[in-house]
Amino acid sequence: MAFTHLHVHTEYSLLDGSSKIKELTARAKELGMDSLAITDHGVMYGVIDFYKAARENGIKPIIGCEVYVAPGSRFDRENVSGEDRYYHLILLAENNTGYQNLMKIVSKGFVDGFYYKPRVDYEVLTTYHEGIIALSACLAGEVQRNLERGLYEDAKKSALRYEEIFGKGNFFLELQDHGIPAQKLVNQGLMRLSKELSIELVATNDSHYIYADDAQAHDILLCIQTGKKVTDENRMRYEGGQYYLKSEEEMRSLFPYAPQAIENTAKIAVRCNVEIEFGVTKLPQFQVPEGETSWSYLNRLCMEGLKRRYPDDDGTLKARLDYELDVIHTMGYVDYFLIVWDFIHFARSQGIPVGPGRGSAAGSIVSYCLEITNIDPIRYDLLFERFLNPERVSMPDIDIDFCFERRQEVIDYVVRKYGKDQVVQIVTFGTLAAKGVIRDVGRVLDMPYAQCDAIAKMVPNDLGMTLDRALKESPDLRNAYNSDSQVKYLIDMSKRLEGLPRHTSMHAAGVVISRTSVDEYVPLSRAADGTITTQFTMTTLEELGLLKMDFLGLRTLTVISNAVRQVEKNHGIHLDMDHIDYNDKQVLDSIGTGKTEGIFQLESSGMKAFMKELKPENLEDIIAGISLYRPGPMDFIPKYLKGKNDRNAITYDCPQLEHILGPTYGCIVYQEQVMQIVRDLAGYTMGRSDLVRRAMSKKKASVMEKERQNFVYGNPEEGVAGCIANGIDEKTANTIYDEMIDFAKYAFNKSHAACYAVVAYQTAYLKYYYPLEFMAALMTSVMDNAGKTAEYILTCRQMGISILPPDINEGESGFSVSGNAIRYGLSAIKSVGTSVVDSIVAERQQNGLFTSLEDFVERMTNKEANKKTMENFIKSGALDSLPGNRRQKMMVMPELLEQKNKEKKTSMAGQMSLFDFADEETKDDFRITMPNVPEYPKEELLAFEKETLGIYVSGHPMDAYESMWRKNITATTADFLVDEETDRAVVTDGEMVTVGGMVAGKTVKTTRTGQMMAFVTLEDMLGSVEVLVFPKIYESRREIFSQDEKLFIQGRVSLGDEPVGKLVCERVIPFREVPRELWLQYEDLEHYRAGESALFDLLKEKEGRDTVIIYLKKEKARKILPANWRVEADKDLLDKLTKILSEKNVKLVEKGIEKQKKMI
Repeated sequence: MAFTHLHVHTEYSLLDGSSKIKELTARAKELGMDSLAITDHGVMYGVIDFYKAARENGIKPIIGCEVYVAPGSRFDRENVSGEDRYYHLILLAENNTGYQNLMKIVSKGFVDGFYYKPRVDYEVLTTYHEGIIALSACLAGEVQRNLERGLYEDAKKSALRYEEIFGKGNFFLELQDHGIPAQKLVNQGLMRLSKELSIELVATNDSHYIYADDAQAHDILLCIQTGKKVTDENRMRYEGGQYYLKSEEEMRSLFPYAPQAIENTAKIAVRCNVEIEFGVTKLPQFQVPEGETSWSYLNRLCMEGLKRRYPDDDGTLKARLDYELDVIHTMGYVDYFLIVWDFIHFARSQGIPVGPGRGSAAGSIVSYCLEITNIDPIRYDLLFERFLNPERVSMPDIDIDFCFERRQEVIDYVVRKYGKDQVVQIVTFGTLAAKGVIRDVGRVLDMPYAQCDAIAKMVPNDLGMTLDRALKESPDLRNAYNSDSQVKYLIDMSKRLEGLPRHTSMHAAGVVISRTSVDEYVPLSRAADGTITTQFTMTTLEELGLLKMDFLGLRTLTVISNAVRQVEKNHGIHLDMDHIDYNDKQVLDSIGTGKTEGIFQLESSGMKAFMKELKPENLEDIIAGISLYRPGPMDFIPKYLKGKNDRNAITYDCPQLEHILGPTYGCIVYQEQVMQIVRDLAGYTMGRSDLVRRAMSKKKASVMEKERQNFVYGNPEEGVAGCIANGIDEKTANTIYDEMIDFAKYAFNKSHAACYAVVAYQTAYLKYYYPLEFMAALMTSVMDNAGKTAEYILTCRQMGISILPPDINEGESGFSVSGNAIRYGLSAIKSVGTSVVDSIVAERQQNGLFTSLEDFVERMTNKEANKKTMENFIKSGALDSLPGNRRQKMMVMPELLEQKNKEKKTSMAGQMSLFDFADEETKDDFRITMPNVPEYPKEELLAFEKETLGIYVSGHPMDAYESMWRKNITATTADFLVDEETDRAVVTDGEMVTVGGMVAGKTVKTTRTGQMMAFVTLEDMLGSVEVLVFPKIYESRREIFSQDEKLFIQGRVSLGDEPVGKLVCERVIPFREVPRELWLQYEDLEHYRAGESALFDLLKEKEGRDTVIIYLKKEKARKILPANWRVEADKDLLDKLTKILSEKNVKLVEKGIEKQKKMI
């Protein structure tokens, strides 16, 4: 081939290129090309994926980038506007030096020059020009822009400047022809420049998509980027449909007048040779104390830890430690362990809570001795080879959980230790996923939202779902696709764009720590908040041999830490959570009740039900519970429970399985058990057993079949004895292997489950023994989430714990314990920041409690005591401990603040005021007194709490209706929230449910047909949910959708991509219309007849909806009064009837509304 594409945009020219890398490289091969370049706009996000995909297709990858060049300095901001803000320039790496320099150039664009785009300047290009070939780019290139404007001499200067920077033969003038008139003119100028300056020409096609018929899909992508619709007139577009990957023949036919420009592309391709190194670790070197090597220092730390952890070791554990250290040393990970030990040691020394471990690292005795993990691998039978396998060379992966609030301190320490150039956070990409792309494309095509939403919801919710898979699995989607041409077009366009990256964000926890400056190995980018990140994702960084660490913030560690601190303060007891009794029967029994709200990993409704059945007897049961309660393994729960409850029901295929499966009652639950089975039954090494486990979990059929032969019959050449040699018959061996295959794809990492079970147990321990401190810490951790706080307040009430309003004289920033109750956190009050609370608490501790509203205003500055904060303090109840009710305080507060401001101005001006020389008696005459007014009504006080705290504290407007509410609902508003961990809500899409609550807000909209519909916010005791009320129901019953009206609503759940679902109303029943029966009991018929007349006179006064039933005790007879005698059984009527008949003979029974069963 004599032509190579040197100007190519992939999917990583975000929302501008639609060429998927794998398809692109395959298409280049199909066109008979032997090389291809990648030149995304300003970034190198895709170069590693491109490099690997090109190599797989037998194509030489040419690594490049289309950079943005600032006309002046990259540090300048807005010295020019519009199209002269930056010029385009293509840079290609000729060799590895050029690749290093290209990374530096692209990084500088983000780190120094980011302004609208990542811009570089001539200084950067000059500094890092070596090994780089430059092309003058498209019409947005500096040379071309001058030619288009008729500034030939300026174009000449620009071309000579670039040639001077990159050197003779390393700068080319770029010809393009996409049918744009300006290009014809510019190309003539470029031909002339080439002749005059002896600068060679090169022909390119500005490729943004792969095939000519991708032009429509690409146009839609541009609209997604710019927020426009396809029908909009003034919008960005690539006219003419010529921006695809053209064949050599097509390119030659475009430039018959410049054949050399075509040939030059191949010459450049021959010159470009970059070799990227994979799998070679580039660990930073850990600075050890003088006189030590990394190896000797690691050994010393481990031996000290061994004595601490296992003082009674007889040498067995020392042997395992030596074995692990030997593997670590051989694999070159000594510094890795020291780096991890160091920052965990720092965290512990600073009192920053560290998790007990996470993932397979807990299987290592080295990790345990270094206190990297806190789970004893011997006690829980955890395997080192699951973590680090000498037969599978890959970077170990130690993920660490830190206290959510203090995680950043650990990252800051690492940055200080290794330098900010060597520690960088990691990029992630958001993609156009199956459901989202349908909605995006639908919006761009101007299709009705409801229609797009309905189609998107036909796509199943399974992880990793694609549109192709959805068309196979969803009959509704398939029918819509086959029967409606508009839907077919929508899906076809969506399929072309599906999976494209749409934006970058920063990995929540990932940090890369490098041996030298990170941009020696990886180009750098900038996150939305300005943080510098890598341009490569976590998996790519690992492939390149860089050390990536996960510094995870676990909220539960913060909860445990705060609860322990409050226990020490309130009870004088110092709890060491690592050394509590992990077999406390009362704690385990409390988990077995299923009341596990707030318990880590065990608080979902399904997990509560499972714990109730499981009734854990030890930590091992909780470890298994966490492992089993997931899609797939759930099918094994009945077998596990049966074995646990009836040990005689447990059977083993062969005796050798008993010691492996005994702790899990005959079930394979963990990946480690699969490894132990192949080791103990067939004589595998532990390293090789991990390879078998991996093959099974990844469903590698060919490997599994080969290993079946080895497992059953053995393989002496490879040192595998096989089951038959160990006395296990062929049939049994095959059965065991089948069972392993069946479960291995679901099996859980026991080390990971054990770590999480320890944290779960710690939270359960605190909740059982110190419920007040635990619930206070738990609610502090979710203070910014009103729905979760409301849920836990309800839990507290069910536990018999009262919630008190915030209080400036007693409260703290977060929730705190007050006697036998929990005091609301002051920081939760709206408009009151943490600094304000800190000032109040400091003042209170230093100078005593506040005695009055006036005292509070006098002692605090304007920041803490301005009109807005004072108003919110009063409304939330935070000033209730001071004299006066809330209404009185609201009335005098403005005057108090005004008086304080006057005094302040007077003192600043150096003037004396009356208060400076008056005696106490005179001062009292001038003090502001409280007006004699009653407190606000209860409803208003609750509304104030809701306004200032986001939830009701001292009560709830629905308290009086709680039993009726619970009896009639099938879901709460909390059930509509998508859980962060499971990514699912309790309710399912399309499910028919009944919710109940009060109307907290309403927005009325007019439909296209002129009818009215409403979006109603319905609030219950846990939170709120949006209810869509369509015209048919809204227009017939609009009067009941009024503020504070209490309603039951039946309807279908609608779960989109948002973190909270909605309800589509199909039926509405006000609380007051829920059927009730008023039972009146008489001794006998005689007594009834004697009082009948008086009874009917009384009933006549209260006409309503409640049925009256008369019951005669002696005759055991009842009489239901006819419908025209139905009454309104309010408090007044009940009081009057009680006076006549006595309390025991009057009973109001609530009947449930007819519940709709689940319909999907």
